[in-house]
Formats: sequence, C-alpha cells, structure tokens
Amino acid sequence: MEPTVQRVLKMSQIHRNPRQPREYFNEDALNELAASIDKYGLMQAIEVRPDNELGGYEIVSGERRWRAHQILGRTKIRANITSEKNELQRFKRSMSENVNREDMTPFEEAHGYQRILDEEEGATIESVAADFGKTTTYVKLRLALLDLRIEVQQLVQDGKVGTQAAVQIAALNFANQGSVLSKFVRGEFASDNEIVHFAYAMKQQQDQAVLMVVEELTEEQRTERAAAQKKTRSTLDKIEQVRELLDEIARTEPLKLAETLETQVGARLEQLDRVAESLTKARFQLKQAKAHAEARELVTVNPAAEADEHQAEQGERETVAA
Repeated sequence: MEPTVQRVLKMSQIHRNPRQPREYFNEDALNELAASIDKYGLMQAIEVRPDNELGGYEIVSGERRWRAHQILGRTKIRANITSEKNELQRFKRSMSENVNREDMTPFEEAHGYQRILDEEEGATIESVAADFGKTTTYVKLRLALLDLRIEVQQLVQDGKVGTQAAVQIAALNFANQGSVLSKFVRGEFASDNEIVHFAYAMKQQQDQAVLMVVEELTEEQRTERAAAQKKTRSTLDKIEQVRELLDEIARTEPLKLAETLETQVGARLEQLDRVAESLTKARFQLKQAKAHAEARELVTVNPAAEADEHQAEQGERETVAA
C-alpha cells in the first residue's frame, strides 16, 4: 500500500465511489454517528484518492463519516489522501470496513464477494472468506442469494422473507421460485420456517428426473403403495389412542401419581421423555410430508422448459428497459 497524506478537505471536493459495496445506509444509525461526531469530533479520518476523471477526490473508505458530516452541515472534513491505483484493492478495503455492519444488506455483501471472485486473479470462495474473516459456508450462502428471482430479492430486501428461507428458495429453478413466490403473495405461509420446509421439499422433488404419478405405477407398485398407506394410517390412528392415555395421566394429581408409582416415578418420567422426543421427530417428518404434498402440486422438474421460461422473461425485461 502506498503512503497517505492527511489533510483537511472541503466537503464539496469529495464524492462517493459509485462502485463501493454499500448502497443502503440506515438513517437512524447515521444520525447517531453525526451526534457522536458533533460531541466528540471525528475519531478517524476518511480515506480518499485523487479522481483524475471527475476531479476532486473519491472516497475509498469512510462514506458513513462523510454522510454524517453532511447531516451536520460541516464544510470540511479530515481525510487521508492515498495515491493507490488498484480499484479492486480499494473496493476490498471498503468491503472490509462495512461487511460487519448491521445495516449492510445481504445482497450488498453477495455482490461484493462476487465482484472479487470475478475480478481478482486466483480468487476462490475460500480466499474471499479468509479475507473478510468469514467461513466458507457463510460466503457460499450469501452468493446463493444472487440466484434469486428479482421479485424474491425485493422481498428479502424489504425484510418480508428471511435470509435462511431465501437461501432455500435460491436453490430452486426459476419456475419453482415463481411457485414459492405465488404462495407467499397469496399469504399461504404462516412463517419463514414454513417457507424453508416447502422450498426444501420442492428442491428434493425438483431434482428427480420425473415425478411418479399414480396412473403410471405398475400393479405391484400400486399394491405396495396401498399397503404402506394402510400401515401408516393405522399407526397414526393408534397414536390417537396413546394421546387419550396421556390425557388420563395429565388429569391425575401429582401426589396421587407419586403414591401409585412409588419408586418408578423417575423411570416413568424418562419413559415419557423418550415419547416426547419421538413425537418431536414424528411431527417434523409430518411437517415435511405436508410440504412435499403441497410442493408436488406445483413443482417443475423439466430444466429445459424452466430455462426457456427464464430466458423469455429476461428478454421481456430487457425489451421494457430499452
């Protein structure tokens, strides 16, 4: 890194870098920073570089501090002037300054990581993760968000869909993302967790070469299917009987239970703990089954058709933009 020179510059001489990783700045956080600067002064100078094309200086790092000065109506700001010419290195330094701030959006992060992967020779997901003190998994999940449809990206930006659900949706092809979006718009998801279950189920079915429908089953497969249905339904019917027995225990006074069970109280409690654990696992499986049943009605497993639809829609957007 080349040496820097510190000076007090006019605010009018400084402009933001249009390619800096952050696009969104929380107004409340900026006002808090402005109040802090007003009370204690600027603790750390911003960093700028001479801009030979536009004139003046372009911000390398410290845009939040510069914006806070604007809020305060300050006409000057302390700045370190660097002659560093490597645009990507400046970008990485700006990313490093902002990546752990709460108001940097997941998409700003994702686009930043992708730019480095695209422009830095030899860059890998592992090297990018190491540069910013993140895990490889974390960076992969952020990059996955770039595979989302524009409409879903907007829902995530607006805080209507959480990052975990968004990652699951991003694993789907374009058509299936549209199905999830339609269900969301109709208000059919009660929580992000439901979106996660549904998108995960749809992804499993999407990855099948073809969906098996009842009409296409062989006679042997139909027989096996009918037997499995009968057994599973019978098992669930028996669980209802167990529920009635548990209700009976629940209605019994604790003192009465202690008297009747005597030394077996501890062992019987462990027995119920095992039942509760099994119930939790079974309930999770049934939630997944519900998601699979709903996904089955909507899933698209033909990648070629999905790709054509995606290409057609992108073409329409470009036409409108033109």
